[in-house]
Amino acid sequence: MRDIVRGSYPLEKREVVMEGADMRASVLTLAPGQCVPWHYHSEVTDVFFCLEGPMVVETRAPREERVLRAGESLAVPPKTAHLVHGLDGGRCRFLLLQGVGDYDFRAVAGA
Repeated sequence: MRDIVRGSYPLEKREVVMEGADMRASVLTLAPGQCVPWHYHSEVTDVFFCLEGPMVVETRAPREERVLRAGESLAVPPKTAHLVHGLDGGRCRFLLLQGVGDYDFRAVAGA
């Protein structure tokens, strides 16, 4: 796995749990008011597993808003724009699994 561009946005904490040739696992913590801004990946699926929340994963095409509570997960396929934040601007913590392919963070304009 090769980083093309890693997003630069404020996080309370980012912990890389495991990184191999074809997978990365990180725990991300978003403080109140923080978010992972709208972006997509060309090749990589993001799998979100909520550890503390609730958290919200919004997608475009299809337009969807999913609220995840602790223990729930959601996969966002490649080329799907998505945004992640705590419910009602609150704090959240989640495990992010990223699979095979080059990791590229491609920012997109907000909704």
